[in-house]
Amino acid sequence: MASHLMVNPDLYLTPIGSFLRHTSIDELPQLWSVLKGDMSLVGPRPVLASQEDLVALREQEGIPVLTPGITGWAQINGRDILSVQEKVRFDKEYLLRRSLTFDLYILAKTFIVVARREGLLH
Repeated sequence: MASHLMVNPDLYLTPIGSFLRHTSIDELPQLWSVLKGDMSLVGPRPVLASQEDLVALREQEGIPVLTPGITGWAQINGRDILSVQEKVRFDKEYLLRRSLTFDLYILAKTFIVVARREGLLH
């Protein structure tokens, strides 16, 4: 279940889990998926199958043509605090603007956002 759909996700987080989540260290295993070619460093974040609203909106906007990424335009512009519609708007903007320069900007900004712990619900 997506954490934003949970009533009180903090009940399920251990102190170590909270640290891993807030520092985004829990994303590091996805580097293996990047090396395998299943993911990119930058792109729309993968979604859970249960996030039907997000999947449907992304399909309407043509987002599934993009390779999922560890970080993305939506992540540096609000992360967990964005609504589904806002995430799709940022994903669509990324689709239209994607370039090496834009990806490098997103990667650099990701380190700042993570260091400041911006955009986290919990």
